Formats: sequence, C-alpha cells, structure tokens
Amino acid sequence: MAFSGHHARKRFGQHWLKDESVLQRIVAAAALQPDDHVLEVGPGRGALTAQLLASPAASVQAVELDRDLVAGLQQRFAAEPRFQLQSGDVLALPQLGDGERRPTKVVANIPYNITGPLLERLVGRLDRPVEPPYQRLVLLVQQEVARRISARAGQSSFSALSVRMQLLAHCRSVCPVPPRCFQPPPKVQSEVISLDPLPADQRPPQAVAKQVEHLLRLAFSARRKMVRNTLASAAPAVGLEAWLADAGLTPQQRPQEIAAQQWVALAAALQPAL
Repeated sequence: MAFSGHHARKRFGQHWLKDESVLQRIVAAAALQPDDHVLEVGPGRGALTAQLLASPAASVQAVELDRDLVAGLQQRFAAEPRFQLQSGDVLALPQLGDGERRPTKVVANIPYNITGPLLERLVGRLDRPVEPPYQRLVLLVQQEVARRISARAGQSSFSALSVRMQLLAHCRSVCPVPPRCFQPPPKVQSEVISLDPLPADQRPPQAVAKQVEHLLRLAFSARRKMVRNTLASAAPAVGLEAWLADAGLTPQQRPQEIAAQQWVALAAALQPAL
C-alpha cells in the first residue's frame, strides 16, 4: 500500500481527517465547477484529495511538506492526470500551484501550528492583501480560531484577527468537527469555515487599510484598556477625543467593543494626523 507503515508526525501537526461526511461537506462548501483549479494544502494520505478529484474541478494542485507522504501520494494518484503535487513548505514556496493554471479556490486541513501565517499567505493582510484573491477558501481550523474569525464586536473572542478577516472576506461557519473525526484525534475541537475574499472595491482603500493595521496593533496590545489610552500615541492628545467622536466612538470604549467597519471609520478620521 502507498502509505504502509507511515504514522502521523507530531512535528508536522498531522491529524488526518477520516470522517466521510465531513470530507463531503468540505467539498460541497467549495462549490467546485469545471473551470476551478483547486489548491489543497497538506493532503496527508489523500482522503480529501480523492473527494476533490471526484468533483468537476479541472485540477487539484496539492502542497505537502512530509516527503514520505509525497511518495505515497504520487503512487496513489499516479493514474489521475488532474492531480499535481508540490513538495515543500507552503509558507516558503515562492509560488503555490501551477503557474499556468493559477488556483481559483483553496481547500485545506490546516496544521494548527501554522494557522496564522498560512491565513496571511492565502488571504493577506489589510495593507498587503493577496492579489488577485482566491474565489473561495474552505479551511479546517481549530474551533477557537474559527470563533475568533467570525466573532462580532462585544464578544469575548473578538480580536484583531476578527477585524482583519472580516474586512478582507465574507466568513461563515460550515460545520463543527469533533476530535473523533481525525486520526489521531487532536486535543481540541475543530471547525470548517468558508472565506470568500472581497474584491478590491469592497475593501478599505490602501492608505486607510494601512492605518487600520497600525491602530489594531496599538489597541489590541492592551485589549482591556480604553482606546483613549491605547491610541494616545496614534495622534496628538488634543483632538483625539474629537476624532473618536467623528468615527462614532467614545473614549471609554475598549478595542473588542469596536466593530470592523468602525475601525475603518476611525482610521479614516485619524489618517491626517498619523
């Protein structure tokens, strides 16, 4: 067999999804069409890959770090002309997928220890969004991260990540995934999420986006403090409260109480002083 004797490696964060119903829901959420080229990150032993190849997608372009798994994947899908495989670190490769057929959608069971950097690689930052954006990303992530991405202002899990992702993409939950659905089972709950990156004309202007990033770093470094304290260094103290008022905010509010679009308004109001 292609993967005989190969066990999940902790250093790679390997937890292979084995539940057929979850695999099917992931593929369904991707809504793959005949003109789609799919980037799969971390195919493992190919359970999700097989489901993707059973879809109408034009190609499946996988990236795998574990060299032992690369050999098994090449053997398992040797007869499938729509399958392509890159061996390497998804965070370090200069190009993801086939340069001639750029992936249109991403499907991934993300190793939880690289979730943050991988989201930045696939979606970008407010001041450096991925261009052109993928049409859709369907990602299996730690449930805590999923909740942070979708959290609304005022909720305990609302964070700088919430603001960034909600200004860059439409985010929705697909389904929770308990540990028993994996081999070996992780110690945390997981969740499938879908991200539809926004086109440039629906994102904050670049100059404002850069200021939003600056303000998020300042404010969420001390998330329990009032913004009149955390943002004091962002602009002269005289007039700061007026700028907050222009954005519909009060000096007593805390970062996790300010909605994503309010951060855009605040950045736009503060921009001339920064």
